[in-house]
Amino acid sequence: MKKWNVMLLVAEDTGRNLGCYGDAAAHTPAIDGLSREGARYTTACSTAPVCAPSRSALVLGKYQWSVGSHHMRSTLLKPPRLFTQELRDAGYYVNWSNKTDFNFEPPTAFADDRRDWFNDLAAGKLNDRPWFLYHNFHITHESQMWPEEWEKNVAPQLAASERCDPAAVPVPEYLPDTPKVRADIARHYDCLRLQDRQIARALDALDRSGQRDNTIVIYLSDHGRGLVREKRWCYDAGANLPLIIRWPGGIAPGTVADEPVSWVDIAPTLLSILNLPVPDDYQGRVFLGEHRTPGEREYAFSGRDRMDEAFDRVRTARNRRFRYIRNLFPQLPYAQRNHYMEKQQTTCEVRELGAAGKLNAAQGAWLAEAKPAEELYDCLADPDNVRNLAADTAYADTLTQMRAALDTFLEESGDKGRLPERELIAQGLVADRLEEYGARIEPLPPHLRIGPERTVLEMPETREA
Repeated sequence: MKKWNVMLLVAEDTGRNLGCYGDAAAHTPAIDGLSREGARYTTACSTAPVCAPSRSALVLGKYQWSVGSHHMRSTLLKPPRLFTQELRDAGYYVNWSNKTDFNFEPPTAFADDRRDWFNDLAAGKLNDRPWFLYHNFHITHESQMWPEEWEKNVAPQLAASERCDPAAVPVPEYLPDTPKVRADIARHYDCLRLQDRQIARALDALDRSGQRDNTIVIYLSDHGRGLVREKRWCYDAGANLPLIIRWPGGIAPGTVADEPVSWVDIAPTLLSILNLPVPDDYQGRVFLGEHRTPGEREYAFSGRDRMDEAFDRVRTARNRRFRYIRNLFPQLPYAQRNHYMEKQQTTCEVRELGAAGKLNAAQGAWLAEAKPAEELYDCLADPDNVRNLAADTAYADTLTQMRAALDTFLEESGDKGRLPERELIAQGLVADRLEEYGARIEPLPPHLRIGPERTVLEMPETREA
């Protein structure tokens, strides 16, 4: 039986702003080529629009709120086994070369190596047994859009002619079309160009190794760009992400698949197509290979909880066409202050223009004093998710169906987000980091204040609406 190798390439803060997903402003030839050689998924969803909870679900095959790793910057004290441990038990060489960030400390046994593998692969030094290689691409992280970080880390790697023209970038409906916003977006496209070069280097190393036809390559992202209504929010821009898989002989080149796929499906699918047992407690589905789970996933589920110092609880369901969002604490504004997010000039621009009354309805919705309890978007007709259909009677049946599907899912998945974080701490499930993140709370300037004077760190005493 053929032993497949696996290369898992994970982008940071990268939405579907790629050439193969129809974005003309992107320069991503390596990723686009990978898409032509395999499958491009159009309804592929992270379980969270922020990194650590998303990565937790990816490596555990379980939803973050089922195990207790759902709060961004919490620490799960006794994490379950990672899927890489299953690979190692089966004789695979596992090299997880860089970022973990799982909301827990992985055990030493989760990988054989934690070093750069590019040169070893190119030299054919990994071929004595089947292997699994992981690499995270930091260059697209939201921090690289900050002008000072871009000047230091990105600009030196690009000729002036290679830098993205801010006048040429698409601006989504929910952001104001201003020079500052365009500059942020252009800097992200510059980062994407460099990410693509790094992807090309990984693929070239694979070609030089002689293992190309024996290797499954997966490219995906942890969540969307670090902009307002993208990273940290449960709209398509935050959670509907690129997924490209090249499997020689297993997937026809040029495949486009619209079935919903979740990052919680990656671990069981990898183990299955490698002909390894899938642990019984995994919550994902096998979506490829001869042992795929019967039928197709109807919904991909995602959500957010505390993000650093800002508490919220949101759950969402996405099918091929619609996204349903449930805001469990609608009394909390979308735009609670987050010290990290405030470093982005787009965030500051939106806040200042909103205070000056210079935003239209779509652009200003993020600054509302409170959220609607439910949101529903036709993602095919409204990809920016700015027209909420929840109150439209023409979509009442869709709303009812998706509401019921989310209810069932949350009950079956054992959502620990229902409990205050202090209860999880008292149970010994997670470490107490509330004081650490509470120290970050600062009020917004008075003219920018929305909702409570201070960011809400813990679940309000007024429970879910």
